[in-house]
Amino acid sequence: MRATLDRAGLKDTAAGQPLRALTGDGRGGAEHLGAPPARTELLQLLGAVSGTVLMVAVLVLASLVAQALRQRAPERDLLLAIGATPRQVRAAAGREVTRVAAAAALLGALASAALFPILWTALEARPGVVPEGLELPTPPWLFAGVLAAAALVVGVTRLVVLVAARRPGRPGRGGARRVSGIVLLVAGAGAAGTATLQGGDAAGAAAGAATVTLVAGCALLGPWIAGAAMTVLDRPLRRLGGAPGRLTAAGAGAHSRRLGAALVPVVLVTSFALVQLSAGATMERAATTQARAATTADLALTGTTAERVRELPGVATATDVLRSSVVLARTQAGTPRLDRLPVLGVDADGLAGTLDPGVVAGDLDGLRRPGTVAVGADTARSLDVEPGGTVELRLGDGTPRRLRVVAVYERSLALGEFLLPKAELAPHMSDPYPARVLAARSGSAPAAPGSVTPPPVASDAETTLAASESVPPSVAPESVTAPGAALNGIVSTGIVAAIGGLTVLSVLSTLALIGAGRRDELGLLRQVGASAGQVRRMLGLEAGFLTATGLLVGLVVGAVPLTAFAWALTGGPPHLPPAQAAAIAGVVLATVVAGVFLPVARRGAGR
Repeated sequence: MRATLDRAGLKDTAAGQPLRALTGDGRGGAEHLGAPPARTELLQLLGAVSGTVLMVAVLVLASLVAQALRQRAPERDLLLAIGATPRQVRAAAGREVTRVAAAAALLGALASAALFPILWTALEARPGVVPEGLELPTPPWLFAGVLAAAALVVGVTRLVVLVAARRPGRPGRGGARRVSGIVLLVAGAGAAGTATLQGGDAAGAAAGAATVTLVAGCALLGPWIAGAAMTVLDRPLRRLGGAPGRLTAAGAGAHSRRLGAALVPVVLVTSFALVQLSAGATMERAATTQARAATTADLALTGTTAERVRELPGVATATDVLRSSVVLARTQAGTPRLDRLPVLGVDADGLAGTLDPGVVAGDLDGLRRPGTVAVGADTARSLDVEPGGTVELRLGDGTPRRLRVVAVYERSLALGEFLLPKAELAPHMSDPYPARVLAARSGSAPAAPGSVTPPPVASDAETTLAASESVPPSVAPESVTAPGAALNGIVSTGIVAAIGGLTVLSVLSTLALIGAGRRDELGLLRQVGASAGQVRRMLGLEAGFLTATGLLVGLVVGAVPLTAFAWALTGGPPHLPPAQAAAIAGVVLATVVAGVFLPVARRGAGR
């Protein structure tokens, strides 16, 4: 068959490509058109997650190791006093951390190898998450990457030790650290400003970069942030907190670096959870609002076509709604990329009274002609096209098409980035039957923006149609689902869980480390007359200070890129459901309280 086709030189009339005979595994690319782009998107998503977790791990390790070395300063000074060189001290610290990190990294790597097939099977079991035909091969050499990941973690840990233990015995004045922190804050604010000028994935990437940069700046400025916060709270604590309040204020003033080290993971968990949860909620809310405003139909029917619905008495107009996706090739930030975007196929004659995309330029009547397309405003800006221009797309079956732009509309979050004539889209879909038909009754008043008009009482003809073709009790807003949206949602939840779990462990580890180093301090307070209740109240005030300051700084750090992201994509402020906001605050409070009191409780139990 392959040789015969080659000799004949036959070509696909639509795409102009030579016909090919596919056998074996090669048939998958033709049978499951959504699998190849979904595989690319999944690998890119997993790569982004890995990079984010690595950056968070570096911030967490830097704060934790620096605090551990700071608490062992007397031991380090003693080694230097009896003749050890700074290089020997750094080498000893490096070997000690390497032993711990190597064991932990190896355990984590082995756990990941065992969890991977379990998680992948769970994803495949959920309908609509993994496209049909998508397989991720697992050759034996792939598991060597697990050992490479473990080696990378150990290497990062050694690098953190090298930086944190540099020039032991010669503490600097912190000028370089302060300047570096301010530079990172300015760079993070600049990245957030860049997000307001971008759209789509570019805005999300800029907001993510801004979050990481701002958190890194806060990590460097942690002691000064803690000192500034305590300056504000010093007088209220001394006046209202009694003896425990005065002890808290005095301890915070004397150990701002210790408080700064404890603040970093709290700020980290707050800002990252805020950004991840709020970004999705903001997009979902904006898409829902746009869908309600765009859907002006009186009736929505399934299992039929617009041609049949138009024959019903009392129906003024109707449009088929076909849902598909296209591939757009473009260059973003100098890098070529392929984007798989959701699209709708509609009847231009039936849009009046059924769908209102919010046209800002051009006219949707142009969709009556073949070879035309309407483009969402964000995509039109990124492609620098306007009515009269052209865009090149690959339709669902891979057919390339150059289409003329006839209109630009603003409600693309609900209706997708492109509107195509039904006749242009249907021949390239595996299921060309409309998802549903939207209809408007003759003489019905135009719907108010953002409202959904319930269907009136059906006529006899409509009742007959309803009995066989399912007329819903009200018109659900028309809204597209981006390819891979379900998978992205699960992965986003995984990101929040992974980073949240990592930073929660970091909060507990850092506060436990600090608590272990305060045994002599707490013992001295008891010896000079402080009661056990006063010490507990002092620790409670410290936990409240860390929680309030960490939540406030994390809120500011997260709000800056979030506001830029929301403004760029929705033109409004970010949104976070109150339940999720309360969950973030509750997790932070519980973690800080546990980290502050558990070391003291264990010490008391041991005594």
